[in-house]
Formats: sequence, C-alpha cells, structure tokens
Amino acid sequence: MKGKLITLEGIDGSGKSTICRLLQDDLGFEGCIFTREPTTSWFGDAVNRALRSDTDHIAELMLFLADHADHISRLIRPSLENGDNIISDRYSASRCAYQGATLQDIFEDPLDWVRFLHKGWTIDPDLIILFDIDPEVAVKRCGDRGERSKFEKMEFLKKVRSNYLRLAAEEPGRFVVVNADRPLNEVQEEVFRIIAHAVGTGNKE
Repeated sequence: MKGKLITLEGIDGSGKSTICRLLQDDLGFEGCIFTREPTTSWFGDAVNRALRSDTDHIAELMLFLADHADHISRLIRPSLENGDNIISDRYSASRCAYQGATLQDIFEDPLDWVRFLHKGWTIDPDLIILFDIDPEVAVKRCGDRGERSKFEKMEFLKKVRSNYLRLAAEEPGRFVVVNADRPLNEVQEEVFRIIAHAVGTGNKE
C-alpha cells in the first residue's frame, strides 16, 4: 500500500518547524519519515548559500527546483512506494508562495508560473497543513536575528501569506488551514489530530 505525503507550510514564524520537531518526538508518529526542504543534500546547501547572497531570483528558483527533484527521486518516491508515510517541513507550496512573491515584478502571475514548472514530474502531497498567522505576529516571533533576511520582512511576508491563502482556496481538498496565532499546545493538539487521522495512527493528542 502506498504511503501518504503530508507537508507543513506557512510563513516564517508560523511555528510549523516547532510542531514538526514535536511530531518527531511523539511515539505515535515514530513510523513516519520526517524530512524538509531545502534538504540537507548538497543541492539544499546550494539553495541556502544562494539565499544568503544576492542571487538572481530565477536562478534561486531553479536551485530550489533542483533540490526538489533530487528530494523526490532520492527519498519521496521510493519511501511512498515502500508504504512509508512522510511528513515534510516545507515542500512545493513554499516555492509557489515565496518565489511567487519574489518574482512578482517579472511575471504577471508568478505563482501560477512557478506552479506550472512543477507539472508533470513532482509528487503532489496528500495533505497540506497551512499554519496561517498574521505576518506582524510572525515577525515578532522571529525576534532579533541580526540582519533580517528578505523572507522575514513584513511586506514580503504579507505577499507570501496571500499566496498561501490563494493556494488553499484553489485546492480545498488538499489544504487544511490551521490558525497558528494561538498558544502552542492548542496548535499542537489540532495538528496532531489532523495528521493522526490522515495516517491512521490512532493518536488523538
């Protein structure tokens, strides 16, 4: 039986990575494979180096796509075919939302253009959990990280959030939107329940 692919999405500061770590520590999900994008491969390292430099936006996107393609061939596809359930901290929706904002001055509909580049070869998630939060709250959560990255600036995050909500509205059967502007334990309980139901673990916490 084929496994399920569940992805956690949201703007920086939404708390999704914290929830992902809590999922990994919970015995109810010990049978799941946990991963992330950018990956820890050399492709992912190239992405992270590009993000820290003044890289052309389209070149940056192509590095993300290369990392995604390697991720699928190396881990996602074989694991799903083996019947394993996968939980990924960020996946293709991140590219549509973030690069859709980065490329807005180049394309008329950059989100749709980025989405088109995935067609025919990516593996769509069975479930996408979107951690939705007001960008002002998210930026405060990010705190003082020295020179704030372009992905943590208020106006940019507002555009990214708008892109995420557009994706969710266009694919209501795949997305579940979770209000992340709540205490951690409340968000954790809801997300754990959603994933437990999706993978059939029986875990209700």
